[in-house]
Parts: sequence; C-alpha cells; structure tokens
Amino acid sequence: MDFSFYGVFIIAGIFAIQFFFSTRRNVSWGAILPVAYIVLLTWLLVINRIGSSIEYILYLLLGLLFLIAEWSGGRKYLREKVKKELHKMNSLDIN
Repeated sequence: MDFSFYGVFIIAGIFAIQFFFSTRRNVSWGAILPVAYIVLLTWLLVINRIGSSIEYILYLLLGLLFLIAEWSGGRKYLREKVKKELHKMNSLDIN
C-alpha cells in the first residue's frame, strides 16, 4: 500500500469523519465506517487485490483498531460534553 502525501490527508479525513459520526447521539452512526472498511477489504480480497489471507487479516485488524479507537474517543467526548451541559444547566437552575 502506497502512502503518499495525499494518502495521509485522506486517512486523516476518514478518521475525522469517524470521530464526527461517533459523537452523534445514536451509537449506530459510529459503525458505518468500520462496516464499510470490512466490506471494502473483503471485496479487495475477493478480486485478488490483496495478496494473501494474512495480509487481509493484518489490514483488517489494524484498520479496525484505529477506527474503533476513534469511535471510543468520540463516545467519551460526547459523554463529557453532555455531562458538562447538565452541570451547567443544574448550576443555572434558580429554584
């Protein structure tokens, strides 16, 4: 796999999109890119663009590791954001 200058920006963009999807209220949005990644890699294996099964498994595990880490980070960010909003609302409550 060739990681050129543009490839780095494409990967960073994919991670940014994954983080954005992960910060939505519905958890399912964060599953879109990992599922698409699995489908893409499986398709590449079927049409023999990936040389061996070991290469496929390594790409799959490494990519999923990063995508799931972004998902986890996005969910943590959302929890902290909601917690901060609730704290702000409770502190402004004058009852």
